Amino acid sequence: MSTDEEQAETPHIWVFNGEQSAFPSGVFSTRKLAERWIGQHKLTGMLTAYPLDQGAYQWAIEQGVFTPTKDYQHEAKFIGRFTSAALEHYHYEDGIC
Repeated sequence: MSTDEEQAETPHIWVFNGEQSAFPSGVFSTRKLAERWIGQHKLTGMLTAYPLDQGAYQWAIEQGVFTPTKDYQHEAKFIGRFTSAALEHYHYEDGIC
């Protein structure tokens, strides 16, 4: 199996974070369900596909899109706040992508 096929088959969930929110306001099994909810409520924010059973930090390292080069990048505080622009994501304003 090629790397592209492995990435496409990685199980994931869709997480919506509203504008200026510190925490997600919705978690969905499909993008379609998430977009229906986002549109219904005319929400502004970002919908991101996160891999299941793996943190974004480890996923980014394994995909080769991030390499920690500084000591602090191995610390819990950094790992706990880590996200990656390489994760599939979509921006919404008033429910529109």
